[in-house]
Amino acid sequence: MQKILQIIDELGEVDNRRLADELGVSEITVRRDLARMASDGHIYRTHGGAMKVEQLIKPVSFVNKTAVNIKAKDEICKRAAEEIVEGDIIFIDCGSTAFRLCQFIKNKKIKVITNSLPVVNELNGTAVSLNLIGGEIDQKRQAIHGSIAQEHIARYRASKAFLGIDGISGAGLFAGTESEASNTLAMTKQSSYTYILCDASKVGKETYLKFADLNLINAIITDYSGPETEKFELSGIRVLKSSKFFY
Repeated sequence: MQKILQIIDELGEVDNRRLADELGVSEITVRRDLARMASDGHIYRTHGGAMKVEQLIKPVSFVNKTAVNIKAKDEICKRAAEEIVEGDIIFIDCGSTAFRLCQFIKNKKIKVITNSLPVVNELNGTAVSLNLIGGEIDQKRQAIHGSIAQEHIARYRASKAFLGIDGISGAGLFAGTESEASNTLAMTKQSSYTYILCDASKVGKETYLKFADLNLINAIITDYSGPETEKFELSGIRVLKSSKFFY
């Protein structure tokens, strides 16, 4: 693992096959070690490899969340990108799934309003016009929260919002913290159409904080396929499936 760190530090980003060749081990061994290193916050997992962690932009807690279910999140975000057309004004929140949408929209002439520092870092210098919400920075989430952030959000109108969630079931929408719930509510209020991006692990999950009913949102993009789907559709929510399923 020390050698892996040296290689990633030198190259910035590397794929599993190259690591396996350079270290003389199997790709299975490489993937196992990368998973452990990501959980410890030493590297950032990408689709098929790993990249260097920039601590000022993507601290350990955020990196670890993005390292979970990467394939599913990427397929969900590919599908989400199909819903975005040039000229759109969209909200993107600080969720780890929503962050992975960035790679698929860099060439779109749209405006993104976000409270996520990693999203700003990822889209800066691309075709996307950026609006960073102001307020207090949450160091763990690398996101901006608080009453000032909500006042900022209330000044704008977006055609679409692409938001993450900690849990969603037939009973409603669930969050891990009040601050995240508040930002989600603020963004949905100012959007004409709201999409929830969530992998199968979030569907049917109910945390301690239910902050809204299902009628708050318009669509769910997910790799989930199960009994909750019917409940969503009966509530008038479009269920858009990612192009591939991972379980």
